[in-house]
Amino acid sequence: NKGEFIVIVGPSGCGKSTLLDLFAGLAEPASGKIIIADDSGTKVGMNRGMVQQGYALFPWRTVRQNIEFGLELRKVPRKQRREISDKYIGMVYLKGNEDKYPDELSGGMKQRVAIARALAYNPSILLMDEPFGALDSQTREILQDELLQISNTTDTTIIFVTHDISEAIILADRICVMTPNPGTFKEIIDTDLPKIRRAATIKNLPRYDELYQHILELMKNSGILEDQISDSAFL
Repeated sequence: NKGEFIVIVGPSGCGKSTLLDLFAGLAEPASGKIIIADDSGTKVGMNRGMVQQGYALFPWRTVRQNIEFGLELRKVPRKQRREISDKYIGMVYLKGNEDKYPDELSGGMKQRVAIARALAYNPSILLMDEPFGALDSQTREILQDELLQISNTTDTTIIFVTHDISEAIILADRICVMTPNPGTFKEIIDTDLPKIRRAATIKNLPRYDELYQHILELMKNSGILEDQISDSAFL
């Protein structure tokens, strides 16, 4: 649904990233059809933004220039590009870093640039492929909170992939539990958590424990070994 935060959780190799590639139009389904807002989703479209774990920033472009890249492709005038990039630089807390290059940034800052770049051309759907997987736990929690704030202040639909059960519960309005061999959705779960929330407080709610145990059982019952499930989910 418009503005909804969907998280797809499942072990490595179950097809999560392939599914995002299909949504993005970077791959075509062998059968069936993908429909996005009454249009075929099998071609790359500017209505979809993509954020990956590896940042995918241009090392020769500054923070601002990276964020404005999609706007340049759209032939947005320079003054308007500046206004838009200023907005999203502020949104992801990067003010003062506009003229830095990627090799001058921390991992968390690079991922903020990637998120701002994806949002800058106002996609209706933001696709995120384990974007926080390579970050330390503290930076990860900070970016989770920032992403929740972005979700609450925009009408962008977010589809987020992770293998971390805890991250799925913290972020999602709905969780799609994916299992391998063949890759399929075992269950789709409404989290029923407050829309306005923070990562640290969610873990203290009884509903968090209920969801965690239920998802863990779904994955175990699907033949997924415990060592395939993210260690951070057991903290």
